[in-house]
Amino acid sequence: MLVISLFLCGSILFQIRGDSGAQWIVLRYLYLLVAVSYLQAMVSLVLVKYVGPLRWLAQSQVVWDLVFATFLIYLTGGIASIFSSFYILVILTSVLLLSRRDVILVASAAAILYGSLINFQYYRQLPQLLGVVFPTDVGGAETLYTLFINIVAFLVVGILGGILVGRLLHSEDVRQQITIDYEELERLNRAILENLTSGLVIVDRQLRIRSLNAAAQEMLGGCFNELYNATISRFFPDQMFVQEGQFQVVSRGEGWLVDRHDCRRPIGYNTSILTDPDRQVDGLLVTFQDLTDLKEMEERLKRSDRLAAVGQLAAGLAHEIRNPLASISGSVQLLKENIALGEEDRSLMNIVVKEADRLNGLLREFLLFARPSPPEKQWFRAEEFVSELANLCSADKRFNNIDIQRHCSPDDELLGDRGQLRQALWNLLINAAEAMPDGGRLIFDFLPNPPRLVVSDTGPGIPEYLRQKIYDPFFTTKDHGTGLGLATVHNIVEAHGGTLELQGSQQGGASFVVCLPVDEADVHADRASC
Repeated sequence: MLVISLFLCGSILFQIRGDSGAQWIVLRYLYLLVAVSYLQAMVSLVLVKYVGPLRWLAQSQVVWDLVFATFLIYLTGGIASIFSSFYILVILTSVLLLSRRDVILVASAAAILYGSLINFQYYRQLPQLLGVVFPTDVGGAETLYTLFINIVAFLVVGILGGILVGRLLHSEDVRQQITIDYEELERLNRAILENLTSGLVIVDRQLRIRSLNAAAQEMLGGCFNELYNATISRFFPDQMFVQEGQFQVVSRGEGWLVDRHDCRRPIGYNTSILTDPDRQVDGLLVTFQDLTDLKEMEERLKRSDRLAAVGQLAAGLAHEIRNPLASISGSVQLLKENIALGEEDRSLMNIVVKEADRLNGLLREFLLFARPSPPEKQWFRAEEFVSELANLCSADKRFNNIDIQRHCSPDDELLGDRGQLRQALWNLLINAAEAMPDGGRLIFDFLPNPPRLVVSDTGPGIPEYLRQKIYDPFFTTKDHGTGLGLATVHNIVEAHGGTLELQGSQQGGASFVVCLPVDEADVHADRASC
């Protein structure tokens, strides 16, 4: 439409400056041709909008352009027309719209149309419209030269345009393939970064965060906008990433991470230097992993090793100690029956018997800890279990000044060895009572999903530096304790396949959580037997 408008403006100028009547008639034909061209352009625009840029639509547009060029040359003098190069514009247009074969066909069609028009004009076989004037003094050599020059130009432009189309299509295919490859690579890279459990942080020379993945955002305790441009030393206070102006490369290190909420956790990390295309240092990549679970696993393994050693020691010494102890206790009992003994001697013998009984109880508890029997699991009502423990507490003077609260639904059931679980929970309840000698509140809960027994108190709690030692055998902070209570509880819970966790209580003291897994095989077997 732009090209047609340019021709229309030229025609208007030609009309204003012309004074020949024949020219006025030709201009009317040109106006009609331009009007038809506008109409065809508008129809094509509507078809493109509602039908789409189909191949046949582009072909029909090029065919019309060839017809338009032929009529334009015919109206402006044929061989004397200055618009013969309009065919070249049509061929170049087809280069942008059609295939290589179609471009050659368009160039051939332009050569045929132009050659036919000039030949019919030269042999005076071309009908003349009113007002259209053809030159009469054109010789055969000039006609042949004009045909040769224009037809060769059309064909050369068509061939070169066809080559250009082939290269353009090939370049487009290559570009599209490269784009697809880059998009796939970017998608793969993004998926890898987002699904990595390790944190990745990129920092610049000023140690300011420039990029990080989702795992790093979670461990640092913030989103990208909150962490961007922050100094990495804020989160890794113990690590030295720069020394003497140079980035430090660490292949394997351990330290502490402090998140935005000032929570500390152990981490393992390594660093690598990032370079730009000119091999210049551009930043530092810090990769780190949360070692909290690994450290806890190491502690459990160390504790298991210690308990295994204690078990071996117990198996070798238990009988060697209990047999002489029973002999001592029995002999003293017989000596006490002697009526000739004085009160002082009898009192000393009572002390011996009492201490022997205490040692025997300690050995029994120690053997139970070192070599616990496998739990015999069965279903029982959690409410009855909790009530039984509460009754035991009410009968013990250590719970006189303690307000005992219990929460349990009547329909809740528990799978486990009732006797062993009673002993484990009784030890926890005694520890809670002894932690509150002046009274307090003790809360005993059962939570069904997943099965958890929770013992919480309002005592002073357990300091952080002692939490790694409380399950060790013979470790105690009491003057009269054996140090086997929590160790025995831990063994019983582990024998059930559960976990024992120490948490901070909402009441201000300590909260022990016994988590008991539900074994589906045991569930079906017990249900069938019922």
